[in-house]
Amino acid sequence: MTVSARAFWLREPGAGEIRSVELRDPGPGEVLVRTLRSAVSRGTETLVFRGEVPVEQYAAMRAPFQEGTFPGPVKYGYLSVGVVEGGPAELVGRTVFCLHPHQTAYVVGRDAVVPVPAGVPVDRAVLAGTVETAVNALWDAAPRVGDRVAVVGGGMVGLCVARLLVGIPGAEVTVVDVDEARAEVAHALGADFALPADAPRGRDLVVHASASSAGLQHSLDLLADEGTVLDLSWYGDATVTLSLGGRFHSGRLAIRSSQVGMVSPSRRTSRSTADRLTLALELLRDPAFDVLVSGSSPFDDLPDLLRTLADGSRAALCHTITYDQEVGGCSA
Repeated sequence: MTVSARAFWLREPGAGEIRSVELRDPGPGEVLVRTLRSAVSRGTETLVFRGEVPVEQYAAMRAPFQEGTFPGPVKYGYLSVGVVEGGPAELVGRTVFCLHPHQTAYVVGRDAVVPVPAGVPVDRAVLAGTVETAVNALWDAAPRVGDRVAVVGGGMVGLCVARLLVGIPGAEVTVVDVDEARAEVAHALGADFALPADAPRGRDLVVHASASSAGLQHSLDLLADEGTVLDLSWYGDATVTLSLGGRFHSGRLAIRSSQVGMVSPSRRTSRSTADRLTLALELLRDPAFDVLVSGSSPFDDLPDLLRTLADGSRAALCHTITYDQEVGGCSA
């Protein structure tokens, strides 16, 4: 039986469209998933939508189930939650998370899906990929009991990092952002908030997630001597400018990158990417993460939604995509 589904594609930078796709029956070791929710990873997906992926990073930026290539046509995305409708009996009917682009239904290997724990609603479960990034960041940064930490950039990634950091005994965690509206969200997650001019200095660790030169410079300025900035930002083809003539050398400051494509070296011999994603979903039992889900749109609105997110005319933290659950967005 042939199943028809629909997928979001970036036809060319700045222009998205919905395309039909025919799905084959799942074979041995595969599952058919009907999508319930997906989410837009605002930083990365809007950068892709604008066509700002550097040529030399095309391979590194590939999503697990991406089709096409940059700058387009390309099917891109990686925050999807659905229900298994075909495949191994033990998975049929289970709600699962998958690093799949926005599509109404899809067939993938059973190892590509991770069951969503009972009690984690689908709107919260779409954050699994972002919380996974935050887990990897903490493995890279290795914050300690009582550390004074700033998170510069109060977007999805920065706020997920902040929520994990506040669980460290004695840690003092401050979210720093130019948007004062982020204060309410930061406080709901258990962190302090400051505008850049008011941010506390002398931080042992600063996690940078603003994707701007100004944010990275400010992160360095907030460090105590011999402190480290862990940079989670992805800048695409933008040039990053820093002033390193001040305390950078005399204070023995450090900048370290972190990226979710591989498990942190500190855990690589003992944890797989599947282990890391499973951990992220377990952490999402925490209802505090609900504050990050800030809007939703139907699947058919994705072309216009991505355009407004990419040009800045629409603000959102985690914007979810809803699917027609009655027909599952697919037909025989």
